Amino acid sequence: MSFASAPVRDPAVPSAGSWRDVYIAATAKGVSICGDFLAATTLVLTLQSAGAGGLAVAALLLASTMPLVLLAPVAGRLADRVDSRTLLVTAGLGQAAICVALALVSQPVAVIGLVFLLSCGLAVSQPVLSALIPAMVRRADLPRAGAINQTAGTVGALLGPALAGLLVGQFGTTVPLLIDAASYGALVAAGLLLRTRRGGRAAAGATVPADRAAVEGWSIWRDPLLRAMVVSVAAVIGVVGAINVVAVFFVRETLAASETMYGVVEAAWMVGLLAGAWFCARLARRARDDAALVGGILLLLGATCLVLPVAAVVGAVGWLIPLWVVGGAFNGGENVFAGVVVGNRVPEAVLGRAFATLGGAIQGASMAGYLAGGVLADRVPIRPLVAGLGVAGLVVVLWLVVPVVRMTRRERARAAVPEPVTADGRGAGLATSSVTG
Repeated sequence: MSFASAPVRDPAVPSAGSWRDVYIAATAKGVSICGDFLAATTLVLTLQSAGAGGLAVAALLLASTMPLVLLAPVAGRLADRVDSRTLLVTAGLGQAAICVALALVSQPVAVIGLVFLLSCGLAVSQPVLSALIPAMVRRADLPRAGAINQTAGTVGALLGPALAGLLVGQFGTTVPLLIDAASYGALVAAGLLLRTRRGGRAAAGATVPADRAAVEGWSIWRDPLLRAMVVSVAAVIGVVGAINVVAVFFVRETLAASETMYGVVEAAWMVGLLAGAWFCARLARRARDDAALVGGILLLLGATCLVLPVAAVVGAVGWLIPLWVVGGAFNGGENVFAGVVVGNRVPEAVLGRAFATLGGAIQGASMAGYLAGGVLADRVPIRPLVAGLGVAGLVVVLWLVVPVVRMTRRERARAAVPEPVTADGRGAGLATSSVTG
């Protein structure tokens, strides 16, 4: 079973941590994500209110996503090789300065360029924080730690759009962007307060010969189960991701809702995300194995897609709130399951690379969705488009069922062979399974 108990990491090892560090890292993530969503929603609302079309919104979203894809290989290696404290402090200070500049400019080209730079910092800080969580706790506690981390991120994402809807309506663009700049101080504080550290001297002290042998030539794409998980999530997001562009036009124009209500609808998804994360954290602890979690991810992806055709027929924006809560709950479950699978199967020394690769693949798929949304929102009636996106996502999920089931069966057959256990409690197959497929 994937969640067999593992020994607590040796406190003498520099990368060892505690629940205190889990909460510090989660708080930093929550505050910074609140700022991210505050800025993103502010800028999207500003563009829509100024009469910009789908392509302009898509361009903004692409600028916020592209660095996460382009920099994924570099950011992952930085997260594994450079002191996490240095990376968090540097990224936090840099993002704060960029947000201040965003508050002072209004030219669309300058705004999009600064958003691109802002996302470069996120491309670095995101895998650093993600890789620190598995280093803080034993494997049996990963679902709980992952749920805490997602809870903080969800609360931040919940508050960000709601604050943006309120602040933009009352004060315009400048105030929310300055608040966003202040939010990145949380990354700086986390970098200084966290006892758990990765990269730099911490990585050198924590790496043992067995670890070096395990990670040599490692790639997330060479683990068949991880590959199936990443491809499944990315494929569905690539089809359904256009909703991120379309939603603002659906809420503001088709349903004639206010800027504040748009923020409330976006926040409803985050409420569901939070509930789904905690519920699925319990399920993850009882899961038969990693293969069961990957199957669960595919099921949750299909359920998320089902929400969109229902949403397309509502007559008032109020109906979107419960639907978005349900969709967010499925989304939250997917995130927890995926985080646990990565934490279980990836050697500790390359966790940063793994999370950066996963994030890059997903964000790359999101970029395809943004481009499609930008083109379609200006050419296709919005209601049929929302329904069509959900149906297209379901088709992709059904297409993936057979290969994913086949892969999970192979994984269980391979895992049935007894494996030696390494010093950190991971089965040797978890470290070397990347070369079996």
